[in-house]
Amino acid sequence: MGSRKKEAALQVNISTQELWEEMLSSKGLTVVDVYQGWCGPCKPAVSLFQKLRLEVGPDLLHFALIKDEALSDEDGCLSRGKDGRADEDVVSSEKTCTLAIIKPDAVVHGKADEIMVKIQEAGFDILTSEERTMTEAEMRLFYQHRAGEEAFEKLVRHMCSGPSHLLILTRTEGAEDVVTAWRDFMGPCDPHVARREQPESLRAQYGTEMPCNAVHGSRDREDANKELALLFPNFRFTDTETPQVPNTQVEPGLLSLPPDPHLRGQ
Repeated sequence: MGSRKKEAALQVNISTQELWEEMLSSKGLTVVDVYQGWCGPCKPAVSLFQKLRLEVGPDLLHFALIKDEALSDEDGCLSRGKDGRADEDVVSSEKTCTLAIIKPDAVVHGKADEIMVKIQEAGFDILTSEERTMTEAEMRLFYQHRAGEEAFEKLVRHMCSGPSHLLILTRTEGAEDVVTAWRDFMGPCDPHVARREQPESLRAQYGTEMPCNAVHGSRDREDANKELALLFPNFRFTDTETPQVPNTQVEPGLLSLPPDPHLRGQ
């Protein structure tokens, strides 16, 4: 695998006493959303949190989630595996997911956080986010269906030229298929065509010229599953929504956002 750095996610999931204590030692202000399983975290505020973090800076403002295990045993989307391992991402099979990559050209220009804000504002949920520098071997396998194209070598070199942000995206239940929705949101592959035909698309706004078109998306559901298996081998679906997480004993503290049924309906 290429070198990777787990993205300092906007909202850190606090599931153990050790993570809670580590959070308490963080410099600056930490805002904690304590939620119950029946309502889930306060997603309408996520885009606001992201904007505030961009303005204040990641070193002084932090956001975290703590599920109230005492009141509910239900969970949202991601959980631990049945054996309690923390390195395996599990998502309910009722949700469909797709891979999104913010390419090195957008990352090197400092646009990754801005793009992620737009992704969330467009109704996508970011289940997992990693910053990773891909290897040539990975990218040759990843783009093997394009091996016969003239631009193949240039594409592989570009994707290995610096860190990318790898995201697993989903959408709310009942919404448009996430693979199709993400491809529509990216816009045409060529940034010049995107600016002419879909000026509000991500590639129109952040792409320059091929292969520097800012973002990648899977072609279809089959490709999405293959790409997720390649780049996130520990990611799997589960048929149960019952979480398998360690019991934690966390004393309330810091600035908390209790469940607000009025806000969650927005």
